[in-house]
Amino acid sequence: MALAAAIAGAINAVAGGGTLVSFPALVWALGDPILANATSTVALFPASLSSMVAYRSHLAGTRRWLLLLTAPSVAGGLLGAWLLLKTPSQTFGRVVPWLVLGATALRAFSGPLSRWTASSKAERSRSWRSGAVAFQLVVGIYGGYFGAGIGIMMLAAFGLLGMTDIHQMNGLKCFFAFCVNAVAAVWFIQAGKVVWPQAWLMMAAAIAGGYAGAAAARALGKNFANAAVLVIGVGVGLWLLFAAK
Repeated sequence: MALAAAIAGAINAVAGGGTLVSFPALVWALGDPILANATSTVALFPASLSSMVAYRSHLAGTRRWLLLLTAPSVAGGLLGAWLLLKTPSQTFGRVVPWLVLGATALRAFSGPLSRWTASSKAERSRSWRSGAVAFQLVVGIYGGYFGAGIGIMMLAAFGLLGMTDIHQMNGLKCFFAFCVNAVAAVWFIQAGKVVWPQAWLMMAAAIAGGYAGAAAARALGKNFANAAVLVIGVGVGLWLLFAAK
C-alpha cells in the first residue's frame, strides 16, 4: 500500500490518475469500495500540496486563476463527496472514461485550438473564464466523488485558456486538486468512512512520491512532462473504459 501511494502521488504530480493505483490497493486490503475510496482521498490529498511546493517557482503570475477557480473547486469537492455517500456509481462509471479521453485529446491539441478559438484577448476573457468556472465545478464534483483523471481534465482546460507552461499548469492543477480533495476528505472523515492505519501509512508515502514526481518532471523538462500527460491520460481513460468494468 505504501508503494501504491508513492506511485499514485508521483503520477498525480505529473498528470493525474494516481487514484487508479491507490484505490485498487485499498479495495484489496479493505474489501469495501466506499471505505477504499474515502481512505484513498484522505491519503492522497496532502501529496498535491507537496507537489505544488515543488512547482512553486513556476507559479508567478497565476494569482487571478487562483482567485477565480478556488471557490468552484471547493464547492464541487463538497458536492461530489456528498454524492459518493448518497448515490450509486453506475452513471459516473459510464461517463467518466470518455471525459478523461476527451480531456486528453483536448490537451494534445490545446495549443492550436486556443489560437483558433480566441480571436482576441477580450473575447477570451469574457467567455472562456465563465466556462472555466463551470468546468472546474464539474471537475470538483467528479473529484470529490472519485477523482481519477481530474488533473488531466484541468490541464486540458488550462491549455484552452491560453496557458503554455506545463510546469505552471501542473502547479495550479496540484493546488486545485488539493482544494477538491481536502474538502472531500473532511466530509469522509466526519462520516466515519476512513480507515486510519492505512490512511496514515499511505499519506506519508504519497507526500514523498508527490514531491519526487514533481521534481523529476521539472528536471526532465517540459517536453517530457507534456508527453507524460498524454501517455498517462490515454492509459487512465482506457483503464476506466475497460479494466474497471
